[in-house]
Amino acid sequence: MREEAKIEQSFDLKLLGQLMRYSKKMIPIILFCVVLLVISVTADLLRPRILSTIIDGFLSPETVYVTETAAGELKISDEPTDIVIEDGQVIRANASAPLTPTQRSGLNEQRYQVIVKYALFLFTLVLLTMIANASQQYLLNYVGQKVIFTIRSDLFEKLESLPLSFHEHNPVGRLVTRMTNDLNNISELYTSVIVTGLSDIAIIGGSIAMMMSMNARLALVALGVAPFLIIATMIFRRLVREAYRNVRVKLAKINATLSENITGMKTIQIFNQEDKFIDNFRKINDEYKKASLREMRIYAIFRPLVNLIYYTSLISALVYGGFALVRGEIAVGVIVAFTLYIKQLFQPVMELAEKFNIFQSSMASIERIFLLMEEPDTILNPDSPYYPEALKGEVEFRNVSFHYQEDEPILKNISFKASPGQTIALVGATGSGKSTIMSLLTRLYDTIEGDILFDGVSMRDYDKEFIRKKIAPVLQDVFLFSGTIRDNIRLLNKDISDEEIWKAAEFVNAHHFIGKLHRGLDHRVTEGGTTLSAGERQLLSFARALVHDPDILILDEATASIDTQTEMYIQEATKKITQGRTTFVVAHRLSTIVSADQILVLHKGRIVERGNHQSLLAQEGLYYDLYRLQFEQREEVDL
Repeated sequence: MREEAKIEQSFDLKLLGQLMRYSKKMIPIILFCVVLLVISVTADLLRPRILSTIIDGFLSPETVYVTETAAGELKISDEPTDIVIEDGQVIRANASAPLTPTQRSGLNEQRYQVIVKYALFLFTLVLLTMIANASQQYLLNYVGQKVIFTIRSDLFEKLESLPLSFHEHNPVGRLVTRMTNDLNNISELYTSVIVTGLSDIAIIGGSIAMMMSMNARLALVALGVAPFLIIATMIFRRLVREAYRNVRVKLAKINATLSENITGMKTIQIFNQEDKFIDNFRKINDEYKKASLREMRIYAIFRPLVNLIYYTSLISALVYGGFALVRGEIAVGVIVAFTLYIKQLFQPVMELAEKFNIFQSSMASIERIFLLMEEPDTILNPDSPYYPEALKGEVEFRNVSFHYQEDEPILKNISFKASPGQTIALVGATGSGKSTIMSLLTRLYDTIEGDILFDGVSMRDYDKEFIRKKIAPVLQDVFLFSGTIRDNIRLLNKDISDEEIWKAAEFVNAHHFIGKLHRGLDHRVTEGGTTLSAGERQLLSFARALVHDPDILILDEATASIDTQTEMYIQEATKKITQGRTTFVVAHRLSTIVSADQILVLHKGRIVERGNHQSLLAQEGLYYDLYRLQFEQREEVDL
């Protein structure tokens, strides 16, 4: 929530420099868009000036100057002239009656031709503006999408490479927001701010320059409202920034609540708490509505206020221009041009005020995304990693200590050694460190003290991807992706054939339920595999582990929360899958590990007992107490 509120970000060249790294290949297109911008702005600024020329030069009845050629023909003159004709008088429109019909026709024909030329030129400018704007819009969207595509790909790759500790400390919703909302904000920076913002600034500056060049006094009258416009814009910018921040925070709260409620819908319905959660959501939704309405009110006031200032400027220019026209100090075309320039001046002012907020939001998004990009990977590969063809399966923990929080040690000086092909079972109460040992084995975390060795070589000397390819876990919480049974077993590895998948399924007895599904391996699984039973999900997890042919196997709570039939399938599969592989087993049901080569009993992060099943029972220690407790509970259930 705090990050969502952070939208006020100052202009930061370093951040823009990081963004431009992704735009390097697009620079020619961006420069071409700037050229199109120049063409478009120039055409926009020329149109009122040309219209003024047409009105004053050819449509106004005030004065028409003509010259007489050597052949006696009359021609329209571009500049005033005192050349006499037959009667020694300068020909004016209201004095053209003495001309013959032929002479008048000739003059009108010349006038028509010039008007048509100007009209065609004006139409060409309009067409050129339309083409330039359309091309610019398309190209900017193209650049934005290409840049966002690259950033999104790099960001996803970065998220995939970050250690598990990072993902455990960052909510999913926050990371999804980085991939969606923040990237959309950056896309808007390209399409709505960078070039179009320059266009707005150029239009404002160009319109003022054109008005000053045509009539400085009239321009000063028209721009007399500028201080009020500047003050209104500054107040609007501050108010809308706060309102936009508030809307963003409330929307993030809605998204978080919605995501949480949908995820926990089963619990809500079981405890019959729908009404309370609905009321809670209504309150949050009402807060969002109020925040949105406040933002709308600010816009509803600002736009009419700008229009009021615009019409004040326009009326002032028309009144002053009208008096000047009566006095003969100004032409009609100039007044018409001014009305168009004033309109061109005010439209970008409103857009720039709104684009400023887009710019601020984009800068904050850029900062958040690149902070995520710069997040350090704490699980590093060596410069020259060790790549054996396979692991023999010897695993040794040497004085390993580990903690998630500085003052909360999880493992304390853990040491043990597993020979190739052995089965090592970890036993202990919840929080004793069993699952942490499994996480360290796959190098999801690095040890704080001590070392882990595979075949006598430190884990840190191997490539972490190599280690993870050689170790396959069957986790307590089996996660299935939305897709087919096939995709969930091979995990998008297209090198694994259907024959290998089916062979693995048969090996772990998963073929029993897969064969009963309507589409077999093509059966669609929902996210999390909620349409499958816990036992079926764990059988798929076994098949997933086996199909990747691991050298070391991890069974973390693999037989918990399953029915008797499935447990029999898994126990049978476990015997087959563990043959020839070093296997680490974590189980609360001690009956499943009686055949383990070594059993390590953990208590508060330390190994307090070790040995096989019989030797540990003979010690009558913690393992003996746990086994006796489970045995007595089982007898009570049987009774």
